[in-house]
Order: sequence, then structure tokens, then C-alpha cells
Amino acid sequence: MKVKTFRIGGVHPDENKLTNDKVTVKAELPAQAIFPLSQHIGAPAKPVVAKGDKVKVGTLLAEAGGFVSAPIYSSVSGTVFKIDEAVDATGYRKPVIIIKVEGDEWEESIDRSEKLELVKDHPELTPEEIVERVKKAGVTGMGGAGFPTFIKLCPPPTAKAECVIINAVECEPYITADFRLMMEKADEILVGLELLMMAAKVKVGYIGIEDNKPAAIELLTQKCAEKFSGTDFQVEVVPLAKKYPQGGEKQLVDAVIRRQVPAPPAIPVNVGAIVQNVGTAYAVYEAVMKNKPLFERYTTVTGKQLKNPGNFLVRMGTPMSQLIDACGGLPEGDNKILAGGPMMGKALTSTEVPVCKGTNSVTVLTDDDARRKEPQPCIRCAKCVSACPMGLEPFLLATCSSKKMWEKVEAEDITSCIECGSCQFTCPAHRPLLDNIRLGKSTVMGIIRARNAK
Repeated sequence: MKVKTFRIGGVHPDENKLTNDKVTVKAELPAQAIFPLSQHIGAPAKPVVAKGDKVKVGTLLAEAGGFVSAPIYSSVSGTVFKIDEAVDATGYRKPVIIIKVEGDEWEESIDRSEKLELVKDHPELTPEEIVERVKKAGVTGMGGAGFPTFIKLCPPPTAKAECVIINAVECEPYITADFRLMMEKADEILVGLELLMMAAKVKVGYIGIEDNKPAAIELLTQKCAEKFSGTDFQVEVVPLAKKYPQGGEKQLVDAVIRRQVPAPPAIPVNVGAIVQNVGTAYAVYEAVMKNKPLFERYTTVTGKQLKNPGNFLVRMGTPMSQLIDACGGLPEGDNKILAGGPMMGKALTSTEVPVCKGTNSVTVLTDDDARRKEPQPCIRCAKCVSACPMGLEPFLLATCSSKKMWEKVEAEDITSCIECGSCQFTCPAHRPLLDNIRLGKSTVMGIIRARNAK
């Protein structure tokens, strides 16, 4: 099997895919569901319900708060308990809608049948109609960044899409939610890909999968041959070498079609590619074909010391503590709990943080795995430079950021950093490179916004 990969940097952490063979199960409904109004990049959603209102599964809770925004729908039925603030995965208190769960009554407009809907049976599906249904359903990127999907399908006039690339890489250690989704919902994913290609007005599609998932590569290759043979669409499953962060958009584009995306503000469509996560393709299928808003997702709950790690279909708003309890509860001793994987996940300050649109994993690390070693002076080995997938100099960016040399780090292209953590992972001196670079990047981006506003 010939494999491809991206050309600059990268590392390969221990995989620890503990839940590869764990079939996805439906998580129990929470007693109370919490819906943050910021579950996506862009403006927070604006509430359209009030305290005391009755809602069903699929009821609109909050409308998009601007062009770059997405609506939020209820994943439960019950009563709006209050509109308040609560801690989210960032550790800060943010506006939320809290619903007291009562029963499980769904909006009648949602098609709950298991029947596979095919595009050929829906002649009303124009590119514009697909985009509108995706937008209305609140679909966002399911791989973590949470960019509203409809915007990617409407590239600026200066860019022309040539292909859609499905990101099924799942290069983060521990996480297996996308793998289980592919094994369990392959037909729906391919209809979702077809819809994405129609919306983007392209005929070429790729599905990038790392070669540590041979069963998914085989299954989707077979399904693509059956579905797209004899059609106008050309779809290829692309096996990729195991290398992190191959799931990054720019790295995936380089690996699959050998084009490198320039520095920001350039995006993949500037070199002809629209990249969507495999979970997003499934959400697009459900939104367009089943009239189902985005209110549940596949999520991995994992950790070496968890009694029964697994994969779950989770209603958004469910507290992460409930998922951890479903896996046997927290192990004894000190633990570090992440929303996401160990490379790019955010450490939680509370297990009551709810599952949101971008929550692909809850990872429980023991103290031995999580504790950082004492940082030492830089030994000038340049391993961080070799590992950086963006071709940056992390040692320089981190040092200058710690010294508040903002003009210098802007000139050194700090905004191109994708915050993958490869530099910090590979540093033999255990320097907090990414911590300092994140500080520098956020500060410089604030300076740029202020400068552009003048």
C-alpha cells in the first residue's frame, strides 16, 4: 500500500488507541443540559428562548450572531431552566442556556428513520439548497476548530475550489471517534461527501486516512468503488503515513494533492481544496437528508487507567463527568482531564464542562503521563525546528514572546503557528515552547486587529 504524507516537520507520538474496537454506544441523557453560546469560531449565538420555555429535541435555542456564526439547537426535551454563565472548556465563564431535561420528545420535522437517503432521490438539491440546509442546521467543523461549514462551501471570488478533501486522519493519540464513525456510518459519510462536492461545485473528492486504520481504508475504498463508479464524481481514498499533525488542514492538503497553502490569511481553497472533517461529512448528510440539526456527535472517552474506556454518541450539553462515570469513574490519585487529545486538547478546570460541537474526545491522563518535567536551558539542538510542520523557528518565537518582543515575533510569522505542540513534544530540555508561543500569537493577533481597525 503506497502511502503519502506532508513534507515539512511532524512527529509520531505513541498512539494509545485504546478504544479502536469499542463499538459506539448511545450515552445516557443528562438530568440537565448546558449549551454554551460559543461553540464555533466567530460571533456567539444569540438566545431565542427564555426561562420557562418548553423545548424539544431539535428546537432552536440560539440563532447565529453574525455572518461567521452558527445556530444552536437543543439536544434534549424539557424546560429552559435559566440563561446564565458557566465554565466551558477554555476555563472561563461564558454565556450558556441551561435546560432541565424532561423525557425525550423530538421535533416532528426530523427524520429519525434508518433509511439511507440518496442524492438521486432528491432532485430539489441544488448547490444553493444544500448550503442553506447546512447553514440552517448549525453544522460546524467537527474536528476541533469549529468553523461554520457553510462558509467553507462559499469561497471568495478570488479562489476557485477544485476538490473536497475529507479529513479522516485522526492523528491525535488516544482518539478513535472518527474511526468508529467510518466503520459504522460509511454509507452516510459518502453521501455527505457527495453533497459537499455538489455544494462546492466540484467533481473530485479525496478521503485521507492514516495507515494505522487499515479496516477503514479497505471499507471506504470498497464503498467508493461501489458508489461512484460510472458517475461524474472521481473519489479516491488516500492512505497516509502515520505522522502528527497530519490532520491539520495545510498538512493534509500537502499530503493529499501536493500543494502548500501560503501563510495566513491564505486558506486551503486558495490552492483549490476545501477540507472537511469526516464527522462534518456525516453531519452534512443528517442536516440535508434527515432535516436533523447538529446536536449530537461521536466522542471518545479514554485513558490508560479508566476501567472501561469507550466511544459514545453524545447529546451536546451532556456534562463530561457523566461520560467519565459511564467509563467507571475517575481513577484514584491525581488526574489531568482534557477536552480533546493530549497534543492539542485543553485541560479542564471542571468535569461539569459540557460536550459541544467540537468535543471529539475526553482524555484522562494519570499524574505520571501528565506531569511536566522541569524545564532546562535551550541546548540549541534545533529539534523543534525540524519538528515544526509550518517551517517556523519555535525556540526563537518562544524566547521572543517571553521577552514581549512583539514586532520581532510578528516579523517571524508567529501567526502561521497552528499550535500543534510538536515543538514542545520533541524538546529534550522540556521548555514550555508552545505556552510562550500561544501567548505571543494571541498578543500579535490582537495588535493586528487593532491596527486594521484604525
